[in-house]
Amino acid sequence: MNIIIPMAGKGTRLRPQTLSTPKPLIEIAGKSIIERIIDLVVQKSNITIQKIGFIIERPEQNIENMLNNLMTKKKIKHQVFYQGEAKGTAHAIYCAKNMLNGPALIAFSDTIFDTDFDFDIESDACILVKEVEDPSAFGVVKLNNEGYITDFIEKPQIPISNLAIVGVYYFKNGSDLKKEIEHLLDNNIILNGEYQITTALENLKNKNFQFSINRIKRWLDFGNPQNVLTSHVEILKKEVLQKRKFPNTTIHEPCYIAPTAQIENSVLGPNVSVGAGTVIKSSKIRNSIIQKNSSLKGLEIHSSIIGSNVKYNNNFSCVNIGDYCTFK
Repeated sequence: MNIIIPMAGKGTRLRPQTLSTPKPLIEIAGKSIIERIIDLVVQKSNITIQKIGFIIERPEQNIENMLNNLMTKKKIKHQVFYQGEAKGTAHAIYCAKNMLNGPALIAFSDTIFDTDFDFDIESDACILVKEVEDPSAFGVVKLNNEGYITDFIEKPQIPISNLAIVGVYYFKNGSDLKKEIEHLLDNNIILNGEYQITTALENLKNKNFQFSINRIKRWLDFGNPQNVLTSHVEILKKEVLQKRKFPNTTIHEPCYIAPTAQIENSVLGPNVSVGAGTVIKSSKIRNSIIQKNSSLKGLEIHSSIIGSNVKYNNNFSCVNIGDYCTFK
């Protein structure tokens, strides 16, 4: 099976964290969102991963090095594709068209999902869904009595279905999707100014393409800072965390602290992650994410995100600071 992961979005709702690091490569408790997605697929699927295709906006050595290091660690072949101009989800997927052959899994990198990959062998494709309380904020699917999809509805204002599409799609043969996206591109079939995967799915359904669903167990969203912090708490609940002791410091679990982080005269937790190489002194931090190689002193913060290579010794109670910033 090939996996295609579009990650060319600018992540504007998560700025300033995404100004220098794409959202999928932001670390949560020591692992990037991308790594967590890949680990879930490897652990829960009995299908061998042949290759992973990453779609980014344009050539960028730092991002490609990060992906190369990750895939080397995972011992999985990969290829990087460039979308260039943002023209929609279907256009992004088509940038990796040479990987749309045979079984293909497409996973947009905004969410971490947890499911068993037991796809219906009778169907042509499978859409991962999650039951939600308010379907009006999502694209949803409607099913027939046999459990196959009859309709794709975008943000229904009238309650039709509570099965929200989470942005993960499995195709028994990726060439079926490739041909349909080619049809959209060749005939300039756009929706809201872009080539949308939902248009391709609807067209395939109208051609008697059979879609089944897979109900996911867990869905963590990373679309904005508040959702990142909420998902971070859920991740810490599931992690096996190594407990460590630091000079004159109290740790209220759960917390993730990288092996090379240094902490002294501080109180951390609950729900704090500290990245590799970060130094924290004389601070009180809870419900926050601190990335790599930062230096923090005299803080008393909560519900905050601090990027990599930050120097900060001010004392606001709640902050969102991007990479390579200095505050004194």
